[in-house]
Amino acid sequence: MSSSKRIMDMNAAELPAEMQELARLINGVTGPERRSLSAAYERVAESVLRRRRILNLVQEALSQLRLDVKYLMFDLETTRRERDQLQSQLEENDRGF
Repeated sequence: MSSSKRIMDMNAAELPAEMQELARLINGVTGPERRSLSAAYERVAESVLRRRRILNLVQEALSQLRLDVKYLMFDLETTRRERDQLQSQLEENDRGF
């Protein structure tokens, strides 16, 4: 099985409809043009899949970053509340003496 046929078979569902249609058209071509078209298609398909994987990684990292920021904001607010409570306790103690 050729590598371009393998790409067409293994990842067909992951590729955009336009790429799937192009693969069908390339499969219908005969002669030396098919080899060069298949090679070009394979490069484009690999690029599309690689970009999709990178985009998924970036989206996951962004989601994790958002969650981390929420935790940091919660921690900051808690720290500010604790600081304010301790300051008010110190002020009350200063007035009492």
